Amino acid sequence: MTADVELAADRAAVELRSRWGLLADRDFRLLWAGESVSKLGSSVTSVALPLVAVVTLGAGPIASGLLTAAVWLPWLLVGLPAGVWVGRVSRRAVMIGCNVASAVLFASVPVAGWFGVLTLAQLLVVAFLAGVASVFFEAAYAAYLPQLVTPERLIEGNAKLEGSAQAARVAGPGVAGLTVQTLGAAAGLLADAMTFAVATVTLLFVRPREDVEQAATNAAGPLRTQVREGLAFLLGDPYLRSFTLYGAAANFGLMGYQAVNVLFLVREAGVAPGWVGGIASVAAFGGVLGALAARPLCRRLGSARGVRIVLLAVAPFGLLMPLAAPGPGIVLYLVGSLVMVAGVVFCNVVLGSFRQSYTPSALLSRVAATSMFANHATIPLGALAGGGVAAVLGLRAAMWVMTGLLALCGLLPLVSPLRTVRELPTGHAVIIEPRRET
Repeated sequence: MTADVELAADRAAVELRSRWGLLADRDFRLLWAGESVSKLGSSVTSVALPLVAVVTLGAGPIASGLLTAAVWLPWLLVGLPAGVWVGRVSRRAVMIGCNVASAVLFASVPVAGWFGVLTLAQLLVVAFLAGVASVFFEAAYAAYLPQLVTPERLIEGNAKLEGSAQAARVAGPGVAGLTVQTLGAAAGLLADAMTFAVATVTLLFVRPREDVEQAATNAAGPLRTQVREGLAFLLGDPYLRSFTLYGAAANFGLMGYQAVNVLFLVREAGVAPGWVGGIASVAAFGGVLGALAARPLCRRLGSARGVRIVLLAVAPFGLLMPLAAPGPGIVLYLVGSLVMVAGVVFCNVVLGSFRQSYTPSALLSRVAATSMFANHATIPLGALAGGGVAAVLGLRAAMWVMTGLLALCGLLPLVSPLRTVRELPTGHAVIIEPRRET
Protein backbone atom coordinates (compact mmCIF):
# COMPACT_ATOMS: atom_id res chain seq x y z
CA MET A 1 0.00 0.00 0.00
CA THR A 2 2.85 2.34 0.89
CA ALA A 3 4.50 1.75 -2.50
CA ASP A 4 1.20 2.51 -4.27
CA VAL A 5 0.82 5.76 -2.33
CA GLU A 6 4.37 6.82 -3.15
CA LEU A 7 3.85 5.96 -6.84
CA ALA A 8 0.64 7.98 -6.93
CA ALA A 9 2.42 10.90 -5.27
CA ASP A 10 5.23 10.71 -7.83
CA ARG A 11 2.75 10.67 -10.70
CA ALA A 12 0.93 13.67 -9.23
CA ALA A 13 4.22 15.56 -8.92
CA VAL A 14 5.16 14.76 -12.54
CA GLU A 15 1.72 15.88 -13.75
CA LEU A 16 2.03 19.13 -11.78
CA ARG A 17 5.48 19.85 -13.24
CA SER A 18 4.30 19.16 -16.79
CA ARG A 19 1.27 21.41 -16.35
CA TRP A 20 2.96 24.38 -14.67
CA GLY A 21 6.50 23.92 -15.94
CA LEU A 22 9.06 25.88 -13.93
CA LEU A 23 6.33 27.54 -11.90
CA ALA A 24 6.04 24.23 -10.06
CA ASP A 25 9.60 24.79 -8.82
CA ARG A 26 9.50 26.68 -5.51
CA ASP A 27 12.66 28.73 -5.96
CA PHE A 28 11.93 29.77 -9.53
CA ARG A 29 8.36 30.62 -8.55
CA LEU A 30 9.63 32.94 -5.82
CA LEU A 31 12.06 34.65 -8.22
CA TRP A 32 9.37 35.00 -10.90
CA ALA A 33 6.77 36.39 -8.48
CA GLY A 34 9.15 38.95 -6.99
CA GLU A 35 10.44 40.12 -10.36
CA SER A 36 6.95 40.34 -11.84
CA VAL A 37 5.84 42.66 -9.04
CA SER A 38 9.07 44.67 -9.24
CA LYS A 39 8.80 45.14 -13.02
CA LEU A 40 5.26 46.47 -12.59
CA GLY A 41 6.58 48.99 -10.07
CA SER A 42 9.41 50.00 -12.40
CA SER A 43 6.90 50.53 -15.20
CA VAL A 44 4.94 52.86 -12.93
CA THR A 45 8.12 54.76 -12.04
CA SER A 46 9.00 55.29 -15.70
CA VAL A 47 5.86 57.46 -15.85
CA ALA A 48 5.83 58.86 -12.30
CA LEU A 49 9.47 60.02 -12.02
CA PRO A 50 9.39 62.48 -14.95
CA LEU A 51 5.93 63.63 -13.82
CA VAL A 52 7.32 64.53 -10.39
CA ALA A 53 10.00 66.60 -12.11
CA VAL A 54 7.62 68.34 -14.50
CA VAL A 55 4.45 68.75 -12.41
CA THR A 56 5.81 69.10 -8.89
CA LEU A 57 9.12 70.88 -9.56
CA GLY A 58 8.33 72.62 -12.85
CA ALA A 59 11.26 71.07 -14.73
CA GLY A 60 11.84 72.12 -18.35
CA PRO A 61 13.15 70.17 -21.37
CA ILE A 62 16.81 70.37 -20.30
CA ALA A 63 16.08 69.11 -16.80
CA SER A 64 13.92 66.30 -18.18
CA GLY A 65 16.73 65.28 -20.52
CA LEU A 66 19.23 65.28 -17.65
CA LEU A 67 16.88 63.08 -15.63
CA THR A 68 16.67 60.53 -18.45
CA ALA A 69 20.44 60.64 -18.97
CA ALA A 70 21.04 60.07 -15.25
CA VAL A 71 19.22 56.73 -15.45
CA TRP A 72 21.39 55.42 -18.31
CA LEU A 73 24.75 57.04 -17.46
CA PRO A 74 25.77 54.33 -14.92
CA TRP A 75 25.90 51.75 -17.73
CA LEU A 76 28.67 53.76 -19.37
CA LEU A 77 30.54 54.38 -16.10
CA VAL A 78 30.39 51.02 -14.30
CA GLY A 79 28.88 48.60 -16.84
CA LEU A 80 32.15 46.76 -17.55
CA PRO A 81 33.62 46.44 -14.02
CA ALA A 82 30.19 45.53 -12.59
CA GLY A 83 30.43 42.08 -14.17
CA VAL A 84 33.74 41.43 -12.44
CA TRP A 85 32.58 42.63 -9.03
CA VAL A 86 29.38 40.60 -9.24
CA GLY A 87 31.37 37.46 -10.08
CA ARG A 88 33.37 37.80 -6.87
CA VAL A 89 30.45 37.66 -4.43
CA SER A 90 27.07 36.02 -3.97
CA ARG A 91 24.84 36.99 -6.90
CA ARG A 92 21.75 36.55 -4.78
CA ALA A 93 23.19 38.89 -2.13
CA VAL A 94 23.93 41.50 -4.82
CA MET A 95 20.34 41.32 -6.08
CA ILE A 96 18.95 41.67 -2.54
CA GLY A 97 21.23 44.62 -1.80
CA CYS A 98 20.28 46.38 -5.04
CA ASN A 99 16.58 45.90 -4.33
CA VAL A 100 16.94 47.34 -0.83
CA ALA A 101 18.92 50.32 -2.14
CA SER A 102 16.33 50.99 -4.86
CA ALA A 103 13.48 50.80 -2.34
CA VAL A 104 15.16 53.36 -0.06
CA LEU A 105 16.02 55.67 -2.96
CA PHE A 106 12.53 55.79 -4.45
CA ALA A 107 10.85 56.06 -1.03
CA SER A 108 13.01 59.12 -0.27
CA VAL A 109 11.23 61.15 -2.97
CA PRO A 110 7.69 61.17 -1.49
CA VAL A 111 9.13 61.55 2.01
CA ALA A 112 11.05 64.65 0.92
CA GLY A 113 7.91 65.90 -0.81
CA TRP A 114 5.85 65.53 2.36
CA PHE A 115 8.37 67.64 4.29
CA GLY A 116 8.57 70.22 1.49
CA VAL A 117 12.28 69.73 0.81
CA LEU A 118 12.18 67.88 -2.51
CA THR A 119 14.50 69.34 -5.16
CA LEU A 120 15.50 68.54 -8.71
CA ALA A 121 19.00 67.76 -7.46
CA GLN A 122 17.59 64.99 -5.27
CA LEU A 123 15.66 63.56 -8.21
CA LEU A 124 18.85 63.49 -10.31
CA VAL A 125 20.77 61.76 -7.51
CA VAL A 126 17.96 59.21 -7.04
CA ALA A 127 17.83 58.50 -10.77
CA PHE A 128 21.60 58.08 -11.01
CA LEU A 129 22.00 55.86 -7.93
CA ALA A 130 18.98 53.77 -8.93
CA GLY A 131 20.65 53.38 -12.32
CA VAL A 132 23.83 52.13 -10.58
CA ALA A 133 21.76 49.63 -8.60
CA SER A 134 20.10 48.51 -11.84
CA VAL A 135 23.49 47.88 -13.49
CA PHE A 136 24.65 45.59 -10.69
CA PHE A 137 21.27 43.91 -10.35
CA GLU A 138 21.06 43.09 -14.07
CA ALA A 139 24.61 41.71 -14.13
CA ALA A 140 23.82 39.44 -11.17
CA TYR A 141 20.35 38.54 -12.47
CA ALA A 142 21.68 37.36 -15.84
CA ALA A 143 24.20 35.08 -14.12
CA TYR A 144 21.86 33.88 -11.36
CA LEU A 145 19.13 32.15 -13.35
CA PRO A 146 21.46 29.31 -14.51
CA GLN A 147 21.98 28.50 -10.82
CA LEU A 148 18.25 27.92 -10.39
CA VAL A 149 17.33 26.00 -13.54
CA THR A 150 19.01 23.43 -15.76
CA PRO A 151 20.40 24.54 -19.16
CA GLU A 152 17.63 22.85 -21.14
CA ARG A 153 15.01 24.88 -19.23
CA LEU A 154 16.63 28.29 -19.58
CA ILE A 155 14.44 29.28 -22.53
CA GLU A 156 11.32 28.43 -20.53
CA GLY A 157 12.62 30.36 -17.52
CA ASN A 158 13.59 33.43 -19.51
CA ALA A 159 10.32 33.30 -21.44
CA LYS A 160 8.28 33.34 -18.23
CA LEU A 161 10.35 36.14 -16.71
CA GLU A 162 10.33 38.22 -19.89
CA GLY A 163 6.63 37.54 -20.45
CA SER A 164 5.71 38.93 -17.05
CA ALA A 165 8.03 41.91 -17.62
CA GLN A 166 6.25 42.69 -20.89
CA ALA A 167 2.86 42.24 -19.21
CA ALA A 168 3.98 44.81 -16.64
CA ARG A 169 4.73 47.22 -19.49
CA VAL A 170 1.18 46.68 -20.75
CA ALA A 171 -0.42 47.32 -17.36
CA GLY A 172 2.13 49.82 -16.04
CA PRO A 173 0.96 52.99 -17.84
CA GLY A 174 -2.62 52.37 -16.74
CA VAL A 175 -1.63 51.69 -13.13
CA ALA A 176 0.66 54.73 -13.19
CA GLY A 177 -2.09 56.95 -14.57
CA LEU A 178 -4.57 55.80 -11.92
CA THR A 179 -2.03 56.21 -9.12
CA VAL A 180 -0.91 59.66 -10.25
CA GLN A 181 -4.49 60.81 -10.77
CA THR A 182 -5.73 59.71 -7.34
CA LEU A 183 -2.67 59.92 -5.08
CA GLY A 184 -0.16 62.13 -6.90
CA ALA A 185 3.03 61.44 -8.85
CA ALA A 186 5.22 60.93 -5.77
CA ALA A 187 2.92 58.13 -4.61
CA GLY A 188 3.88 56.18 -7.72
CA LEU A 189 7.50 56.13 -6.55
CA LEU A 190 6.39 54.95 -3.12
CA ALA A 191 4.50 52.11 -4.81
CA ASP A 192 7.68 51.17 -6.70
CA ALA A 193 9.63 51.18 -3.42
CA MET A 194 7.11 48.72 -2.00
CA THR A 195 7.50 46.41 -5.03
CA PHE A 196 11.27 46.35 -4.50
CA ALA A 197 10.59 45.35 -0.89
CA VAL A 198 8.38 42.48 -2.10
CA ALA A 199 11.11 41.33 -4.51
CA THR A 200 13.63 41.42 -1.64
CA VAL A 201 11.46 39.22 0.56
CA THR A 202 10.94 36.63 -2.19
CA LEU A 203 14.70 36.46 -2.83
CA LEU A 204 15.36 35.95 0.88
CA PHE A 205 13.18 32.81 0.74
CA VAL A 206 15.01 31.40 -2.30
CA ARG A 207 17.40 28.68 -1.19
CA PRO A 208 21.03 29.80 -1.70
CA ARG A 209 22.84 27.95 -4.51
CA GLU A 210 26.13 29.82 -4.74
CA ASP A 211 29.37 28.56 -6.26
CA VAL A 212 31.75 29.60 -3.46
CA GLU A 213 34.80 28.11 -5.17
CA GLN A 214 34.05 30.00 -8.38
CA ALA A 215 33.60 33.27 -6.51
CA ALA A 216 36.96 32.79 -4.81
CA THR A 217 38.61 32.13 -8.18
CA ASN A 218 37.09 35.27 -9.70
CA ALA A 219 38.30 37.34 -6.75
CA ALA A 220 41.90 36.35 -7.40
CA GLY A 221 42.68 38.40 -10.52
CA PRO A 222 43.11 42.16 -11.00
CA LEU A 223 40.01 44.08 -12.04
CA ARG A 224 41.44 45.31 -15.35
CA THR A 225 42.65 41.85 -16.31
CA GLN A 226 39.28 40.25 -15.61
CA VAL A 227 37.42 42.94 -17.54
CA ARG A 228 39.76 42.34 -20.48
CA GLU A 229 39.23 38.56 -20.26
CA GLY A 230 35.46 38.91 -20.42
CA LEU A 231 35.68 41.35 -23.31
CA ALA A 232 38.16 39.15 -25.21
CA PHE A 233 35.97 36.07 -24.78
CA LEU A 234 32.88 37.88 -26.06
CA LEU A 235 34.61 39.45 -29.05
CA GLY A 236 36.49 36.27 -29.90
CA ASP A 237 33.42 34.03 -30.09
CA PRO A 238 31.53 34.25 -33.42
CA TYR A 239 28.13 33.61 -31.82
CA LEU A 240 28.43 36.04 -28.90
CA ARG A 241 30.10 38.69 -31.03
CA SER A 242 27.37 38.77 -33.67
CA PHE A 243 24.54 38.61 -31.11
CA THR A 244 26.02 41.50 -29.11
CA LEU A 245 26.41 43.54 -32.30
CA TYR A 246 22.77 42.81 -33.13
CA GLY A 247 21.61 43.93 -29.68
CA ALA A 248 23.60 47.17 -29.82
CA ALA A 249 22.41 48.01 -33.36
CA ALA A 250 18.79 47.07 -32.59
CA ASN A 251 18.75 49.30 -29.51
CA PHE A 252 20.10 52.17 -31.62
CA GLY A 253 17.21 51.78 -34.08
CA LEU A 254 14.61 51.22 -31.36
CA MET A 255 15.59 54.30 -29.38
CA GLY A 256 15.97 56.29 -32.60
CA TYR A 257 12.31 55.93 -33.49
CA GLN A 258 11.09 56.00 -29.88
CA ALA A 259 12.75 59.40 -29.40
CA VAL A 260 10.32 60.91 -31.94
CA ASN A 261 7.53 58.37 -31.56
CA VAL A 262 5.11 60.48 -29.50
CA LEU A 263 5.55 63.54 -31.73
CA PHE A 264 5.06 61.39 -34.83
CA LEU A 265 1.86 59.85 -33.52
CA VAL A 266 0.36 63.17 -32.45
CA ARG A 267 1.49 65.43 -35.30
CA GLU A 268 1.71 63.09 -38.29
CA ALA A 269 -0.67 60.22 -37.48
CA GLY A 270 -3.32 62.40 -35.83
CA VAL A 271 -3.48 60.42 -32.59
CA ALA A 272 -5.05 62.20 -29.61
CA PRO A 273 -2.55 62.56 -26.74
CA GLY A 274 -4.77 60.51 -24.44
CA TRP A 275 -4.46 57.50 -26.76
CA VAL A 276 -0.66 57.45 -27.00
CA GLY A 277 -0.32 55.33 -23.84
CA GLY A 278 -2.81 52.79 -25.16
CA ILE A 279 -0.85 52.46 -28.40
CA ALA A 280 2.33 51.85 -26.39
CA SER A 281 0.51 49.09 -24.49
CA VAL A 282 -0.34 47.36 -27.78
CA ALA A 283 3.37 47.22 -28.64
CA ALA A 284 4.17 45.86 -25.17
CA PHE A 285 1.49 43.19 -25.65
CA GLY A 286 3.48 42.11 -28.70
CA GLY A 287 6.34 41.50 -26.29
CA VAL A 288 4.14 39.18 -24.25
CA LEU A 289 3.32 37.21 -27.41
CA GLY A 290 6.99 37.01 -28.34
CA ALA A 291 7.90 35.61 -24.94
CA LEU A 292 5.08 33.06 -25.06
CA ALA A 293 6.12 31.91 -28.53
CA ALA A 294 9.80 31.38 -27.70
CA ARG A 295 9.63 27.91 -26.17
CA PRO A 296 7.13 26.24 -28.58
CA LEU A 297 8.79 27.72 -31.69
CA CYS A 298 12.25 26.60 -30.57
CA ARG A 299 10.94 23.11 -29.93
CA ARG A 300 9.35 22.90 -33.35
CA LEU A 301 11.94 24.71 -35.48
CA GLY A 302 15.13 24.52 -33.44
CA SER A 303 16.58 27.47 -31.54
CA ALA A 304 18.90 28.70 -34.30
CA ARG A 305 16.42 28.16 -37.11
CA GLY A 306 13.66 29.77 -35.05
CA VAL A 307 15.73 32.94 -34.58
CA ARG A 308 16.57 33.02 -38.31
CA ILE A 309 12.96 32.67 -39.39
CA VAL A 310 11.65 35.21 -36.87
CA LEU A 311 14.29 37.79 -37.78
CA LEU A 312 13.59 37.49 -41.51
CA ALA A 313 9.82 37.35 -41.11
CA VAL A 314 9.47 40.20 -38.62
CA ALA A 315 11.89 42.74 -40.16
CA PRO A 316 9.50 44.07 -42.86
CA PHE A 317 6.70 44.76 -40.37
CA GLY A 318 8.58 47.63 -38.76
CA LEU A 319 8.33 49.49 -42.07
CA LEU A 320 4.55 49.67 -41.62
CA MET A 321 4.96 52.17 -38.79
CA PRO A 322 6.04 55.21 -40.87
CA LEU A 323 2.98 54.61 -43.10
CA ALA A 324 0.62 55.47 -40.25
CA ALA A 325 -1.96 58.16 -41.06
CA PRO A 326 -5.00 59.71 -39.36
CA GLY A 327 -8.03 57.44 -39.07
CA PRO A 328 -7.79 53.78 -40.15
CA GLY A 329 -4.16 54.31 -41.15
CA ILE A 330 -3.14 54.02 -37.51
CA VAL A 331 -3.78 50.27 -37.80
CA LEU A 332 -0.57 50.03 -39.84
CA TYR A 333 1.38 51.44 -36.90
CA LEU A 334 -0.32 49.10 -34.42
CA VAL A 335 0.40 45.98 -36.50
CA GLY A 336 3.97 47.03 -37.23
CA SER A 337 4.85 47.85 -33.63
CA LEU A 338 3.17 44.75 -32.21
CA VAL A 339 4.91 42.31 -34.57
CA MET A 340 8.28 44.06 -34.35
CA VAL A 341 8.33 44.09 -30.53
CA ALA A 342 7.22 40.45 -30.51
CA GLY A 343 10.22 39.55 -32.67
CA VAL A 344 12.66 41.55 -30.55
CA VAL A 345 11.47 39.93 -27.33
CA PHE A 346 11.53 36.46 -28.90
CA CYS A 347 15.18 36.97 -29.84
CA ASN A 348 15.98 38.41 -26.41
CA VAL A 349 14.63 35.28 -24.73
CA VAL A 350 16.37 32.78 -27.01
CA LEU A 351 19.70 34.56 -27.37
CA GLY A 352 19.81 35.48 -23.67
CA SER A 353 19.20 31.83 -22.75
CA PHE A 354 21.92 30.76 -25.16
CA ARG A 355 24.42 33.16 -23.58
CA GLN A 356 23.63 31.82 -20.12
CA SER A 357 24.13 28.17 -21.10
CA TYR A 358 27.03 28.72 -23.51
CA THR A 359 29.29 31.03 -21.49
CA PRO A 360 31.48 29.31 -18.87
CA SER A 361 30.28 30.13 -15.35
CA ALA A 362 33.64 31.70 -14.52
CA LEU A 363 32.98 34.36 -17.16
CA LEU A 364 29.19 34.60 -17.19
CA SER A 365 28.70 37.73 -15.09
CA ARG A 366 31.52 39.49 -16.98
CA VAL A 367 30.24 38.50 -20.42
CA ALA A 368 26.66 39.41 -19.47
CA ALA A 369 27.71 42.82 -18.14
CA THR A 370 29.91 43.49 -21.18
CA SER A 371 27.08 42.58 -23.54
CA MET A 372 24.62 44.79 -21.67
CA PHE A 373 27.19 47.60 -21.61
CA ALA A 374 27.42 47.48 -25.42
CA ASN A 375 23.64 47.26 -25.77
CA HIS A 376 22.93 50.16 -23.42
CA ALA A 377 25.70 52.40 -24.76
CA THR A 378 23.81 52.81 -28.05
CA ILE A 379 20.56 53.87 -26.38
CA PRO A 380 21.42 57.57 -25.88
CA LEU A 381 23.18 57.63 -29.25
CA GLY A 382 20.07 56.31 -30.99
CA ALA A 383 17.87 58.84 -29.23
CA LEU A 384 20.14 61.70 -30.30
CA ALA A 385 20.26 60.39 -33.88
CA GLY A 386 16.48 60.06 -34.09
CA GLY A 387 15.96 63.58 -32.82
CA GLY A 388 18.64 64.95 -35.17
CA VAL A 389 17.17 63.29 -38.26
CA ALA A 390 13.70 64.54 -37.32
CA ALA A 391 14.99 68.08 -36.91
CA VAL A 392 16.63 68.04 -40.36
CA LEU A 393 14.34 65.83 -42.46
CA GLY A 394 11.06 65.72 -40.53
CA LEU A 395 9.28 63.26 -38.24
CA ARG A 396 8.08 60.79 -40.89
CA ALA A 397 11.52 60.69 -42.51
CA ALA A 398 13.09 59.96 -39.12
CA MET A 399 10.67 57.06 -38.64
CA TRP A 400 11.60 55.67 -42.06
CA VAL A 401 15.32 55.94 -41.36
CA MET A 402 15.19 54.35 -37.93
CA THR A 403 12.74 51.54 -38.71
CA GLY A 404 14.76 50.84 -41.87
CA LEU A 405 17.93 50.51 -39.79
CA LEU A 406 16.05 48.26 -37.39
CA ALA A 407 14.96 46.02 -40.27
CA LEU A 408 18.56 45.73 -41.48
CA CYS A 409 19.70 44.81 -37.95
CA GLY A 410 17.89 41.51 -38.34
CA LEU A 411 20.56 40.43 -40.82
CA LEU A 412 23.46 40.83 -38.36
CA PRO A 413 23.01 37.54 -36.44
CA LEU A 414 23.04 35.76 -39.81
CA VAL A 415 26.68 36.81 -40.23
CA SER A 416 27.63 34.03 -37.83
CA PRO A 417 27.39 30.23 -37.57
CA LEU A 418 23.69 30.81 -36.77
CA ARG A 419 22.91 30.80 -40.49
CA THR A 420 23.92 27.14 -40.99
CA VAL A 421 22.74 25.26 -37.86
CA ARG A 422 19.36 24.11 -36.60
CA GLU A 423 20.15 24.37 -32.90
CA LEU A 424 22.32 26.81 -31.01
CA PRO A 425 25.18 25.03 -29.18
CA THR A 426 24.44 23.63 -25.76
CA GLY A 427 26.97 23.41 -22.99
CA HIS A 428 29.84 25.74 -22.31
CA ALA A 429 32.26 27.06 -24.90
CA VAL A 430 35.92 26.23 -24.41
CA ILE A 431 38.07 28.93 -22.83
CA ILE A 432 41.33 29.26 -24.72
CA GLU A 433 44.01 30.37 -22.32
CA PRO A 434 46.42 33.00 -23.70
CA ARG A 435 49.91 31.72 -24.47
CA ARG A 436 52.45 32.78 -21.90
CA GLU A 437 55.92 33.79 -23.00
CA THR A 438 58.81 31.90 -21.47
